[in-house]
Parts: sequence; structure tokens; C-alpha cells
Amino acid sequence: KVTADYMIWGNCNCHKHMPIAKLPNFVHMTGDAATPGMGANTLAASMGGLSLQPEGLRPINLLQDRNILPATPLQAPIPNLHQDIQKLNCNPELFRCTLTNIPQTQALLNKAKLPLGLLLHPFKDLSQLPVVTSSTIVRCRSCRTYINPFVSFLDQRRWKCNLCYRVNDVPEEFMYNPVTRVYGEPHKRPEVQNATIEFMAPSEYMLRPPQPPVYLFVFDVSHNAIETGYLDTVCKTLLDNLDLLPGNTRTKIGFITFDSTIHFYSLQEGLSQPQMLIISDIEDVFIPMPENLLVNLNESKELIQDLLRTLPQMFIKSLETQSALGPALQAAFKLMSPTGGRITVFQTQLPSLGAGALKPREEPNQKASTKDVPLTPSTDFYKKLALDCSGQQVAVDLFLLSGQYSDLASLGCISRYSAGSVHYYQAYHHQHNPLLVEKLQKELKRYLTRKIGFEAVMRIRCTKGLSIHTFHGNFFVRSTDLLSLPNVNPDAGYAVQMSVEESLTDMQVVCFQSALLYTSSKGERRIRVHTLCLPVVNQLSDVYLGADVQAITGLLANMAVDRSISASLSDARDALVNAVIDSLSAYRSSVLTIQQPGLMAPASLRLFPLFILALLKQKAFQSKTNTRLDERIFTMCQVKSQPLVYLMLITHPNLYRIDNLTDEGALNIGDRTVPQPPILQLSVEKLNRDGAFLMDAGSVMFLWVGKNCGQNFISQVLGAPNYASIPHNMTHLPELNTAESSRVLAFIFWLREQRPFFPILYILKDESPWKPSFLQNMIEDRTESALSYYEFLLHIQQKMNK
Repeated sequence: KVTADYMIWGNCNCHKHMPIAKLPNFVHMTGDAATPGMGANTLAASMGGLSLQPEGLRPINLLQDRNILPATPLQAPIPNLHQDIQKLNCNPELFRCTLTNIPQTQALLNKAKLPLGLLLHPFKDLSQLPVVTSSTIVRCRSCRTYINPFVSFLDQRRWKCNLCYRVNDVPEEFMYNPVTRVYGEPHKRPEVQNATIEFMAPSEYMLRPPQPPVYLFVFDVSHNAIETGYLDTVCKTLLDNLDLLPGNTRTKIGFITFDSTIHFYSLQEGLSQPQMLIISDIEDVFIPMPENLLVNLNESKELIQDLLRTLPQMFIKSLETQSALGPALQAAFKLMSPTGGRITVFQTQLPSLGAGALKPREEPNQKASTKDVPLTPSTDFYKKLALDCSGQQVAVDLFLLSGQYSDLASLGCISRYSAGSVHYYQAYHHQHNPLLVEKLQKELKRYLTRKIGFEAVMRIRCTKGLSIHTFHGNFFVRSTDLLSLPNVNPDAGYAVQMSVEESLTDMQVVCFQSALLYTSSKGERRIRVHTLCLPVVNQLSDVYLGADVQAITGLLANMAVDRSISASLSDARDALVNAVIDSLSAYRSSVLTIQQPGLMAPASLRLFPLFILALLKQKAFQSKTNTRLDERIFTMCQVKSQPLVYLMLITHPNLYRIDNLTDEGALNIGDRTVPQPPILQLSVEKLNRDGAFLMDAGSVMFLWVGKNCGQNFISQVLGAPNYASIPHNMTHLPELNTAESSRVLAFIFWLREQRPFFPILYILKDESPWKPSFLQNMIEDRTESALSYYEFLLHIQQKMNK
């Protein structure tokens, strides 16, 4: 069954609803026409008699109620399900939907003018994860859904699938519960008690024996690269963390360096030192002695350590300015093809030689404006190579450390289509920019030691009647609903657009399930399954009541990146603005019972215009002409691959006053007390010359100290005698033996600890050179090229009244 899907995504002038993706939708589930079920038996009964939570529908006049930002971090709305079922539901940090009340029909969804989609963080690090080892993994015979908390047991011997409603037999061995050790209670097994679970997969889930963990490092050693001093930092960090690389006795490692030629390193047991092999024919790359270039980490550890200690010095006198990145990647691919694994590439300039060579598309003095920005790749070389890598279970992670234009739009394809990741350190230099050295060290340590899944595939299934049509993230779509992920990491997020293909009239709930099959670094085949259950509604007011404004913003941001690339940046900006106009117009005309003057929004969407304005001011979409092109592209890469929680922080930072922290309401984490100051609105109005304010913008933090800040804070936290003596380039807080210092440091440490990247801290006074960057994040204030929040609301109101 094939249909064309229409996504509500306003056109720039007339707010018509344009098809954003005319992809065929294949219903990937077939099955006998079992009577539409209600999920778990209790589900149907418990849905009755629930009172709605009208708080989410309370009309708010945005032009009058300006202080709408909650003082504590915004939580995902709780679906309107019976508490027994909600208790079993998937954690929204792992799996959340833009609408926690699913519209019964596509017509109702169209009327709401809100996007329907899922945001996933499927491989997130979890402190608790039930793992099941069983010779039988129970799945629906028809649609292959994994048994989960929302199936119904018709009796002890039969269960009904909550996605396609087929009735399945309960296998004999499933009757025994390994946890309670009781026979005859299949509904109490861990698979039916946990919405997130991991299975140890039996041999039928393997196409070949599980691959060993294989890591290949590819270093740019041109003159430009050596100048930056990055090689020293990377080799030291790798040396320090060699023993922490995820893996086992089968772990393999290898190294390639390149400038205008490619250099391999034989690390074979028995050699007294690493042996360098140079390939100068970059037009026809071949692998010399392939058996000695990827070696067992344990067996060749001394040679590997020797190489890492000497590498930074080996090219110190090099005058070679050319970069043959393309041929080096071709060589890396040939070397990795037999096993699969992870290629980590460090690059510091525009590739200039051989396959994949690029020409500058940004004039040195002309920064990227919204007009005619080259956001598309200039060659398909990197995409084609990435698809070859994906086919051989190889992912490529790119670390770009460059002060000049490097065409990330083209280079980024190597990671995007091979399920890799992109890391960008603009103007990295060990002397001129020491802050980035610390950032690279910390982030590289996390990257090297974090969990990794090899040769993974992910499939997302949903209840009959719903369909999935567009995926966002770094992967290759192997079939309509199967994502190929040669590597999967705990810091990667994904998004999916959906539609209602058939009426859900007979259903009270629908379910979504993601299943990630991967090989662990220890060589075990595992399946991680997340299941989410949400109620179905037939009233427009209920659709608005269940709107998850952060998830909606995240999905629209992903769609806007695609729109920027397929159409233009200004098109994407208009589409974001129209998403607000359309949804608030629909709410006003179809839900509001009493028409009132002003700009009205339901409480559930009160932050929608603010978040969209924040997106428009973000580097990915801003119309400012002084945004570097690579920086813009990198922010777009982040939109497409960051889990929602980090994406929202980068989009709309958190601002706190920290010169008066107390232990009231603090979190107790281990032996630390972490203060929890309220979140303030992003406006200069909220700053006070008498105070000190911390802005957490995800990948960077600013600590602004007011001119008249209390002497107590300046001496007890900054360790300075007075305001005038605070250093201009201060980036670290001293560890002082004072209660004030302990509180501030505990709070900043806790914020940093929450995320995979390391935010640099800039401490600024009024006359600081970093002040413009700090003010740029004051979303609610006017800038040269962007409206203030109040002006934006007036613009929205004016468009709605046309």
C-alpha cells in the first residue's frame, strides 16, 4: 500500500500545506484482522473515567504573560494513561513523541497543524537495564514485534500483539519466570514488566560470527596539521586511554598518517620498533602487508605505545602542505573491509590532492549569508565512500580541527551516511587557543572510552494504522524501516516523521517500538528494545493538551535542516515561522471557545514561539552574514544527530543567578550537595549589576560578573581582591576552601557531568571580548539581524490576522 504523505510545513508566503516528503509509505506490518485490541487487557478498562488535565489547555495571552519560562527544567508531558500503565511506559529521555495524545485520523492531525513524529536516544547510557538471556525471544509471528508490557494475555497460553493484533501462542519455556522462579505467570516475566529491555541474541540473529572491536586512527600530518599541535594532544590522550578502549582480547588497532602521500605502520609482534611503509601513488591506493597493519592491541601494546610517543615528533620538520584525505580514506576502507569497525579521522584543512580533493567555496573575507549559501556537498565522493563503508560495517568519525574553511558540507557526508559522528574544533591551536586543547582532551577521552555497538541495525515499528516516512540522523536507510548503523554510540539521537494512514477509530491506545540489534565490544549479539504506549484521542483540544513542545521543536529543527539543503535557508526559516502561525491559528479558530484580543496559545504550547525564535537565532538557521560556513554546517550536523535534551540546551540555553546559591532544594549526589538555582529568562532585563550569572549553552558556558557584584562572591569564588583585578581572560574557577566556592564548583561540575561534550567556561566582565557571544544567546532581546521575542510575537499576531 503506497500513499503520498503530507506534512504540515507552511510555505513561505501563503502558509499552504506543502508536501515536505512524497516518499512512498510502506505499511510494514501485515496480519490477520484480529479485532482491534486495546493493548494490555487492563488498558481498555483503565482508560475510562480519567479526568483530563485542563492545565495544558489553559489559554495564555503571550503578549501579556511575558514570564512564561518555568524555573525548573521543562519535563515531557505525561500521557493521559492509567497510572499503572504509565508506570510501565518508556522513559521519555529514550523515546518520546511530539504528541502524547495521538489524533484518531490524519484529518484531525492536519487540523492541529502540528507535526507527528518520534525522537529517540536508543543507546543512551543507563544505570539500570534489565538483560534477558533466553533461548526463545518471544515475538509476534506476523509483524515481528517483541513481547512487551502493552500486549494482552487472552489466557495463560495466548497473547495478542499490541501492534498488529494477531493472537500468538505463548511458548512453553516462556511459562517459567526466571526472576520469580514460578511456573505459569508469563505476564510477570521481565519482558512484560519493562518497556526498556535488552536481550542476549541467539545465533539466528547473526549473519556471521560477531566481529572483533577494530579501531583505525587516520591522522593528517601535513605542515598545517603539525602547526596546530593537535597530534601531541591526541596521541597523549590515546596513550592514557589505550587500556580503556571498549573491547576484549580480540581488540585490534591500526594507524595511518597522510599528507601528499599515505603512510602505514607495521606493528607486527617481533619488530623492535614500528615500521613505516609509504605509498606515494595516491591515484591507485593499495594496502602493503595487510596482515601486519591491524594488530591485536594486547599482543602489540608496546609497539603501539612506542608509535604514539614518537608520532608527534616524526613530522615536526615537514614542509608538505598538501592533503590527500580522499586516498587516505580509501586506504582505510580497504584495510577495514574484511572486519568492519571504527575509523577515526583527524583533518585540519581542505583536502587538496587525489580523489575527493575540494576547492574553496567561501571567500576568506566573505562569511556565509542566507543568500546562496553552499550547504550541499560539492562532490558525491564522500557520500559514495560512506555507503561502501556502511555495506562493510565500517563507520567513520570525523574530527575537524581547522581555522580555515574546510568544506564540512562535503566532508561531513563520510560520517553522516556511515553512522559516524562529526566533531569540530574551530581554529584549534595548542598555543593560541589552549581552551580547545582541554576541550579536545576531555571529549576525546569520552569518545575513546564510551560504550560502542558494532554492526547494528535499528527498526521502528508502530501500531497498525500509523506509518513512518522520514528518518533523521546519521545512518543509511537500508529498507523502508530499517536503519543501517555500522557503529552505534550512546551520544547519538534520531528523529522520525510519521502520519496516520488509516483511521484509529476502534483503538484507545497505540504503541511504538524500536529494536536495536548490535554486537557489543565483548562480542555478544544483543537487542535493545524500547516500547512506548500513548492514548488515541478524537478531539482537537486533546491533541493540543498532549503537545510536547520540546519534541515538536526538535522534529521541526530536523525538518528545517533538510529544507535548508533541498531548497534554501530562507525557505527553512519561513517554514519554521509558519509552523507557529499555523498551529496557533488552528488553536484560535477551532479550540478557543471565547475569542479574546491578544496572541493566545494553550499552556502546552506557550513556549513554542520562544523556542522557534531561539532556533532562528541559532547558528544553523540565523540570517546573520558573519556566520562561518563550516560553523553553520556543524550546527546543522548537531541538530540532526544530538539527542533532544542537548539539542534544546544548545538552542535555548539556561541562565542562572549564582552569586547567592544556597543548599535549599539542593540535590544530594553521593557525598556532594548540588544547588538548584531557578532558571531565568534569556534577557538582559534579568541581569543585575549586583550579581553573577551563569549561562549554560550546552557546548559552552559563560559566567558574567556584574560591575557591582558583591565583594563576598568575588573573593570567595573568584579568588580576586576586587572587581578590577578579575583577569580578562579567566576561564577556570579556583578551588577555594570556602562554602561559596564549593557550591558554585559543585553546580558547574554537575552540569558538565550530565553531557558527553565538555563545555568551556568563559568568565566575563562588562568589557570582555566574549561579551558579544554571551549577549548573542539572550534569545529574548533584539540583535542587529533578529527580532526581540516581543517583536516576534507581534509579527506572528500580524500574520495570523491577515
